[in-house]
Amino acid sequence: MITISEATADDFGIISEIAYKTWPSTYGNILSKVQLNYMLDLFYSVDGLNKNLRSGHHFLIAKEDGIALGFASYVHDYPKIHMTKIPKIYMLPEAQGKGIGKILIDGISAIAKINDSDVLTLNVNRSNKALGFYEKLGFEIVGEEDIELDHGYLMEDFIMEKRLPQP
Repeated sequence: MITISEATADDFGIISEIAYKTWPSTYGNILSKVQLNYMLDLFYSVDGLNKNLRSGHHFLIAKEDGIALGFASYVHDYPKIHMTKIPKIYMLPEAQGKGIGKILIDGISAIAKINDSDVLTLNVNRSNKALGFYEKLGFEIVGEEDIELDHGYLMEDFIMEKRLPQP
């Protein structure tokens, strides 16, 4: 059985480990090894995750029989009021296809509605195969965003949104 719980800073070592195991299979054909390692260190080091926590990110962790298989983060009222952003969602490669991503997004949707959000938003790399997963869950492409990082690295993303059903 899959369980979802609120993660704390004590879980950041596990979250970091999942990211470091997931990113090479997710982005290995999109990013150079040097850029991949740079971005992992920037976004998924324990220090980087703590910075996210201090800036308003909340984290969920998905486990099966006590073993962490994936995680997601969300931020309320970002970039505008009544919108919840999902900056991070990753499953271990061996856990993909088990419905864990949908469970995490459903959990974030429920939390977002409690916090008066009307829309979920996320960015996905324009070459990421997860694009179809998000579309299947009702997300639509609403724009593109290029985010410049240090060392000339560029994140080339689609912006996707999903309207949340209103009561």
